[in-house]
Amino acid sequence: MKQLEKLFGYNYQDINQLLIRIGTNVLIAAAIFIIGFWLAKFASRTVRKVLTRSRTDAGLISFLTSLTSIALKVLVIITGINQLGIEMTSFVAILGAAGLAVGMAFSGTLSNFAGGVMILAFKPFKVGDTIKAMGEEGVVKEIQIFNTYLNTADNKVIILPNGPVANGMVINFTREDKRRVDVAFKLNNGTNLAHAKEVIEAYIKQEKRILKDPKPVIGIAAITHENIDLAVNVWAKTSDNKSILHAMNEYVYLHFQEKDINDSHLKNASS
Repeated sequence: MKQLEKLFGYNYQDINQLLIRIGTNVLIAAAIFIIGFWLAKFASRTVRKVLTRSRTDAGLISFLTSLTSIALKVLVIITGINQLGIEMTSFVAILGAAGLAVGMAFSGTLSNFAGGVMILAFKPFKVGDTIKAMGEEGVVKEIQIFNTYLNTADNKVIILPNGPVANGMVINFTREDKRRVDVAFKLNNGTNLAHAKEVIEAYIKQEKRILKDPKPVIGIAAITHENIDLAVNVWAKTSDNKSILHAMNEYVYLHFQEKDINDSHLKNASS
């Protein structure tokens, strides 16, 4: 025992007290981590429930819940490290130097965070809207701190970074209550134009989902050596846009004879 005291410069009692102190600190730090992470999870759930009951925007709920969880977990980690006896002043200085390098490396991540704040502040879209951004189209399911989640028509999940979304062009298909349905028929030269218009007008008259104001418009958009492009513009509720397009397509197919229209097709120019 005396040899150990000479070797380490501590007597047995000092070493025993040191081990007890270190063990106690480790146990307390472990308790801080376990309880702290549990409380962070509980707090984030509570925030989500409170915001949901207050009918807060779903995108803001997702954003604030994630932010609360991350902030509390960082606080728990700092508290646990401090309990272990690590000096936070020097630790913060090291973190500051490392943070600069990491910040430069993860500048895109910081941009995505700022983009998320801008999306929630200016609301170019919200959860439930159908949008097209960065060349992708889908229904907005979540707006989180760094990313926006879309569900496509075939049920794929697309994750878009908030930075480029906030700074790029976004088409919101469902923000307005009504939309124009643009349909184009390609008719052969020599087609009975009056008959073609009568068939389309008959469909418009019997289709109750088509709005009377603004008035429907049927007219020639272009004439070539081979074809006549007949444009049809009608207005409807946003939710009825696609269904009216499909119904008009079917109606035209059943009522136009092949001799009147060859290679006819419909195109929804507004989508």
